[in-house]
Amino acid sequence: MQITMLGTGSAFAKHYYNNNALIEVGGYRLLLDCGITLPQALHEAGLDFSQIDGVLISHIHGDHVGGLEEYAFQMLFKYQRKPVLYIAKSLVEPLWEHTLRGGLTQGNLTKLSDFFDVHALEPGLSVELAPGLQIEPIQTKHIEGKASFSFRINHRFFYTADMIYDAPLLERLVQDGVETIYHDCQLEPPGVVHATLDELLQLPENIQQKVWLMHYGDAMEQHRARTGPMRFVEQRKTYDL
Repeated sequence: MQITMLGTGSAFAKHYYNNNALIEVGGYRLLLDCGITLPQALHEAGLDFSQIDGVLISHIHGDHVGGLEEYAFQMLFKYQRKPVLYIAKSLVEPLWEHTLRGGLTQGNLTKLSDFFDVHALEPGLSVELAPGLQIEPIQTKHIEGKASFSFRINHRFFYTADMIYDAPLLERLVQDGVETIYHDCQLEPPGVVHATLDELLQLPENIQQKVWLMHYGDAMEQHRARTGPMRFVEQRKTYDL
């Protein structure tokens, strides 16, 4: 399994694009989130939407779903097929009613399933999306009152999407076999809806050694010397997992 971060930036980052990933296993390509900058980032990676086998959505903020309208329209009008959408069951209605309905609705196309082959996932249950690729959505804390999900992948890889600092969860996952953690990181406090670098530096060293930082601001280079054992994930670089 390999992962390429098409973007590694926060919602406000301009240099690094939105924090969206491409996971590849045995020729199967899964987008992990589809933010505002994803169509451009995908183009710059030499790919187009027809080469994607599915998209997995963590929550409905624009930097994670803002590219879905273009994805749907390109697949409908240019490639004449529905893209596969994996999303937690509790997010299906909000994604359509609060985000996509206004832009996508036309004629008799009036619901999310008119544009996507929707697969609703149950939190806490692992599902095989392709041979060698198992996904377990885990509901994590981000914005009060808005459901958000991180993902345990193949049991050993944890991808936080967006979440506040939660040391007990990370410790429990590591005890249960997680070997690599990609964690969103706000470089400067306060960390109202994201873990800050200062908070993550409070983790036990054995956990910090497993952490790769993502979803960071454009000032990332100024913080390279203060991440301890943790490392920054680099935009457009491919990593084996």
